[in-house]
Amino acid sequence: MSVLSRRNRTQILRAELDKLVTLPLTWLTLMGAFILNLLLAAAFTSVGLQGAAGTQSILNIGLATMGYLQAGFIILGIQTACSEYTDGQIRTTLITIPWRGLQLSTKYLALAIITIPAAFIITASGVLYTFIRMRDTAVGFEIGIMIEALAGATGYLTLTALLSAAMGALLRRTTPALVVLLGYYFVISPLTRDFLPRFKNYFPDTAGYYMYMVPSPDEINALTPMQGTGISILWTIIFIIIAIVFYRRRVA
Repeated sequence: MSVLSRRNRTQILRAELDKLVTLPLTWLTLMGAFILNLLLAAAFTSVGLQGAAGTQSILNIGLATMGYLQAGFIILGIQTACSEYTDGQIRTTLITIPWRGLQLSTKYLALAIITIPAAFIITASGVLYTFIRMRDTAVGFEIGIMIEALAGATGYLTLTALLSAAMGALLRRTTPALVVLLGYYFVISPLTRDFLPRFKNYFPDTAGYYMYMVPSPDEINALTPMQGTGISILWTIIFIIIAIVFYRRRVA
């Protein structure tokens, strides 16, 4: 007989969702990301209006904010994992839910449930703003291309949040996790791309870029969207597995 029923699993998922929904930082982070994305989209669009624009240009300008927007989802993932350690709530959680691996896995599932629609709305708002401002210059705009790009951007931000949550579970402190991830995404990775050109496309952030990048007919793309997605998923799974292993073995 199974020790854990389907009803128990549903209750655990509901509990993890309640934690995220009732965490003020969750909504502050998402609202901040939404506002920042629109402000950056407005800035990039104003610059784009001064040059030639087409279908690819509109999407590229609308998604140019991704490099900055990912910081919000890094913060979201880290605070999801570290918030319980800040006030000692993790001890109560582990007493209530002794199945550590299941509890942490369910936390990641709850994070994905919240992140997917939020990421789609935020990225779509930037692209929609750019399209409205530049619609007179758009030629042969295809809705299918936009949907694919938005799906890729949503997937990338979701995977980034999950990877960040795994790092947060490993370090268990918000500040060190922020220093490590923000330092990697905004300092280390850009610098190492010039020194490791053969391997740069296999970094999680660079591979993720190909998930939403609109292919250019004038350039040879190193990775396809599916390849970029596969590499990004692999990195995320690796970090999640490591986080679960350490989470199960150490003392809270």
